[in-house]
Amino acid sequence: MLPDPTAVPVLDLSADSISITRQLCDIESVSGNEKAVADAIEAAMRACAHLEVERDGDTVVARTRLGREKRVIIAGHIDTVPLNDNLPTRFETIDGIDYLWGRGTVDMKAGVAVQLKLAVELTEPPVDVTWIWYDNEEVSSDLNGLGRLARNHPELIVGDFAILGEPTRAEVEGGCNGTMRAEIRTRGLRAHSARAWVGHNAIHDAGTVLATLAAYVPREVEVEGLVYREGLNAVRISGGIAGNVIPDECVIEVNYRFAPSRSAAEAEQHLRELFDGLELVVVDSAEGARPGLDSPLSAGFLAAVGGEAAPKYGWTDVARFSALGVPAVNYGPGDPLKAHADDERVELSQIVSCERGLRAWLAGS
Repeated sequence: MLPDPTAVPVLDLSADSISITRQLCDIESVSGNEKAVADAIEAAMRACAHLEVERDGDTVVARTRLGREKRVIIAGHIDTVPLNDNLPTRFETIDGIDYLWGRGTVDMKAGVAVQLKLAVELTEPPVDVTWIWYDNEEVSSDLNGLGRLARNHPELIVGDFAILGEPTRAEVEGGCNGTMRAEIRTRGLRAHSARAWVGHNAIHDAGTVLATLAAYVPREVEVEGLVYREGLNAVRISGGIAGNVIPDECVIEVNYRFAPSRSAAEAEQHLRELFDGLELVVVDSAEGARPGLDSPLSAGFLAAVGGEAAPKYGWTDVARFSALGVPAVNYGPGDPLKAHADDERVELSQIVSCERGLRAWLAGS
């Protein structure tokens, strides 16, 4: 008999967190196709008497209602970027280090696996916990499941502190840089390339933009004890319509990563000053988030997991929590440099370390 394609996958959350990671990763969940893994997570959570479960689209929320003084939100996204012959998962050893290889192992199903295991096992934590596993993080911001949850059910995203399971090598990374994309457009006049002097080449004018970018020295900015590195880079350039036509337009897309001490409005002003006199249109932006390490809960968390906090250079959904007034940090297994890579793989010891740290904090916070 053929397997039922509509059957909900079953997660064995009594297994260790490494095995749970493999189970999750082997349920393909490229952005927009998270239903199967969301169904599996929902079914596993509804089997837990100590958890109240809600679902919004393919976002699953499970929370304790113990009447504790403080509430902590622990979240992770369940979607991945597209596959490239990197499922099913497999174990491998490189230079004596054991890894689980495959799409989603780093970004970020290993972190989700740790969260699921603790959600099931920790029935009486000293703080109330809201666990959130959400869809569509890897695509357009307007589809993001965490953002949708905040719009549809804001009461489910209220807390005193939040932890996002983004890959951080099982170390704490506070806040995140903001990000902005802008298009800088140069304009010219079309002409036949055999008579270029009667036209004006817009691509040649792009040289001014590229020279500014090449000479730009990004800031290093200290925010609440963490030093964030900014970046400004051309990420796409387009222009021209044919091989024998002088182009009348060229578009250079730039990406600006700015420290969380700077607002999106200030970031835009900086770009406009830098490219003064040029046509510039902001096409996408997201505020950063301050480190969020100055609350008693975050200080206790850092002490429990050990080590020192580092800054998060990329943008993550801690910014959504920060915008809601919830201090948040990033903490999860996996090397961020392997996120989205075709050889994506997570070091097994980091999964174990992350579970140990999060368990120690939740048991004694």
